Amino acid sequence: MTHDLTTHFTGLRFVNPFILASAPPTESKRKILKAFESGWGGVVTKTIGLHPVENVAGPRTIFQRASEEKPYVSRNKRPDTVSHSSWNWELISDQPLDLWLPDLEEIKTTYPDRMLIASIMAGAGSAAEMENWRTLARACVAAGCDALELNMSCPHMDRKDMGAHIANDEDIIRAVLGAVTGAVDVPVWVKLTPSSSSLVDGARAAYAAGAAAISLCNTFPSLPLLDPETMKFEVEVDGLVTSGGLGGLAILHQALQRVSDISRAFPDKAISGIGGIRGFREAFNFIAHGAGTLQVCTAAMEEKGSGGIGVNLIQELTGDLGDYLQRKGHASIEEFRGIARDRIVEHSQIRRKSEVYNGGYAQSA
Repeated sequence: MTHDLTTHFTGLRFVNPFILASAPPTESKRKILKAFESGWGGVVTKTIGLHPVENVAGPRTIFQRASEEKPYVSRNKRPDTVSHSSWNWELISDQPLDLWLPDLEEIKTTYPDRMLIASIMAGAGSAAEMENWRTLARACVAAGCDALELNMSCPHMDRKDMGAHIANDEDIIRAVLGAVTGAVDVPVWVKLTPSSSSLVDGARAAYAAGAAAISLCNTFPSLPLLDPETMKFEVEVDGLVTSGGLGGLAILHQALQRVSDISRAFPDKAISGIGGIRGFREAFNFIAHGAGTLQVCTAAMEEKGSGGIGVNLIQELTGDLGDYLQRKGHASIEEFRGIARDRIVEHSQIRRKSEVYNGGYAQSA
């Protein structure tokens, strides 16, 4: 039986709530077209900028695995292993804007019922950089993009006025959103870094400045492992490595915590959940904590023979979600979105063995 998985999010109609996240699976027209052909409800393009970048002269992404027999985490291939995480030091798209624009037009013309979200990134701190945000926004929307996702979360940019470096500055968040929302009339999502002690404050500033949704979590800043025998990093160039991003199952629980934090602080606002989704159970948990769409990367990249875009994965996700909706009698994910929200409480509200709770403070006389 077919199921109607239609999801309405930030004013857009998605044929299903599953989106390929901004990453290698969405780095080209060919991959995005194949993703839509396979059934993904939306894609967020690999981040488009105005300044060409060149990636490292070596592997850009590795997949780390663990096994019961040898439970250490490693990219080394061993029998009976299961996925633990991905690690990458990818930069933004190396395809310039003028090449992206005709590709975006063709993608949207070919699949008008699928949601095409352009991830864009510029700098901060000057009028020229604010104009760069406007230029990117106007161009992508004119090419047919249904929404924009502002990348304020990339964990490995050298420029200190880009990516995760700016997501802790509420003034910059407001300035960038002011520039973009004043230039275009489509939903604007903001992808904030999860590596911030002021994430809720950043989200508050973004929502107040016109963000239609917050997307999180991006990968967490991290380093690859050093092999104790060879003394080589598991990914390196000329013996050197720099900070990259950890993703996949390893970040699932941290991502859920961040989504929960934002959802509980702003229960009426939209969140696009990302981080460790490999199947329906993970997707369900993001929805239960308040996410309205689900973005996937690592699991799609790991699928063998799919070209890195999760051809079988999207069929599994939509099939399992449809079965769940039918079995539970739900018309849509909105009927159980956020059900976990009220069950997340302060530590002091969890029942103790006795009625005494002092939180580490001395008892009053």
